[in-house]
Amino acid sequence: MKTIIETKRLILRPWHEKDAEALYKYASDPRVGLIAGWPPHTSIEHSREIIHTVLSNDEIYAVILKKTGEPIGSIGLIRNARTYSVAMGNSECEIGYWIGVPYWGQGLIPEAIGELLQHAFQDLPLNVVWCEYYDGNEQSRRVQEKTGFRYHHTETDKPCPMLNERRTVHFSKITKDEFLKKYARHK
Repeated sequence: MKTIIETKRLILRPWHEKDAEALYKYASDPRVGLIAGWPPHTSIEHSREIIHTVLSNDEIYAVILKKTGEPIGSIGLIRNARTYSVAMGNSECEIGYWIGVPYWGQGLIPEAIGELLQHAFQDLPLNVVWCEYYDGNEQSRRVQEKTGFRYHHTETDKPCPMLNERRTVHFSKITKDEFLKKYARHK
């Protein structure tokens, strides 16, 4: 059984097939996927397929707004991710996230990231979590800074396979020790 994580305003839980309509509602907006490197969803059926093929992986969670019970985004820890030149060890992973446009700027994803990092470092045997964003995705850069990730390096002319493009990618990371120091200060 997958973990369910609660924050003040959110529940992070596994995706369910019944979430396809809500997923489509937010993932069909080109402002969401294109900046993250994936094409907008084209139908509810397409979203259902993504739930089965991508979002059903371990440690991938629907971001549920407690107030409405609706999935409004996704967040997850990905092992063996395609990180270009970053060779991740067994105690490392990548975090990925997105949220629907109506919820941008409300601090919901930083809230979710904080709890997921706590899960990664306390419940899983992880010591480093990587994160990346494509050039121009200032929202993601700010989220990473707010949640304690430190800039590591930039790579240019890298493939963005789902969009058949090449882009500049910025990498950041947070270690378990860095997270614990930040968490202790904010407790």
